Amino acid sequence: MSVGPRPSSQDGRLAEIFGAPVAELYERAAVSLGAAALTRALELRSFLALAEEQVARVRDRVHEAMAPGRDMNELSAEELRFDAQWLAAALDARDGYRVALGQLLRTMPAQTAPVPSRPVQFAQPQITTTLPPTAAPAPPHAGAAPGHRP
Repeated sequence: MSVGPRPSSQDGRLAEIFGAPVAELYERAAVSLGAAALTRALELRSFLALAEEQVARVRDRVHEAMAPGRDMNELSAEELRFDAQWLAAALDARDGYRVALGQLLRTMPAQTAPVPSRPVQFAQPQITTTLPPTAAPAPPHAGAAPGHRP
């Protein structure tokens, strides 16, 4: 069994939808709260990668058993039957995970930039009005009490 992240057939699509390579998406999901869609997508991706690895292992085992240079006395119908059952189960799982991941990704809008860490603030509407034109400006001493003149 391999150690570390397994590749999956949907890694390119995930990177396209979320705007980052898969390794970065796992980092983003680890530090981001409230990224439920990303977390679900990465969980399905992990299950898909495991199922695809199982399909490849069985396929390789059957190819090795059926190799042209292989001794025909080593062939076992029982082992090949078991491998065929295992392959059918692994392909069913792979197909199910691909469908589930595809459905999830179809419902998501494309993201080209990381999701902001704070809520979006909307501009407040501004009401503009014009005042009616005023009469001529008042003289500088308008309304002042008359004083004594010498």
